[in-house]
Amino acid sequence: MTEWTKMVQGYLYDPLEPELCEARARARRLVGLLNGTTEDERPERARLLEALIPMGGAQAWVEPPFHCDYGTNITLGDKVFFNFGCVVLDVAPVTFGARVLVGPHVQVYAASHPMSASQRRLGLELGRPIEVDNDVWIGGGAILCAGVRIGAGSVIGAGSVVTRAVPEGVFAAGNPCRVIRELGEE
Repeated sequence: MTEWTKMVQGYLYDPLEPELCEARARARRLVGLLNGTTEDERPERARLLEALIPMGGAQAWVEPPFHCDYGTNITLGDKVFFNFGCVVLDVAPVTFGARVLVGPHVQVYAASHPMSASQRRLGLELGRPIEVDNDVWIGGGAILCAGVRIGAGSVIGAGSVVTRAVPEGVFAAGNPCRVIRELGEE
């Protein structure tokens, strides 16, 4: 099994393996170009976003600055919007459904490290997928930790730290993030 396969499947992997290093370098180059675009360069920004995140939906939009590890492990549904300053550590699949709104400075961490100090000393890492269903709004400064899923139509309050699954149709907030109330359809 390659280190790439181990990484995306959630096994311990060596992040210094040359294939992974080159893939991260490619993403850094594209991110640098994307982040260097101006508002009047929207077609170029869209082209760079498509190169960085090939599984991007129609009318998906990312405001620079934006940072990610690989880009190729991110899937964006139609009309996804990322505001300024977001980071996605996509060592495992990170999926955003359609019409997801991501506030400024949201951090999405599919990456993790072993709890065992001896494994950390070896330089091994791991990741767990993150899934954000359709019509979710993630407030500014929120952090999504490895392995979480946010159900359709939910709202995550600004500054929340999401450490476990959030059901659909709720407002959840806090550190750790917890359900505050159910949302009704208006």
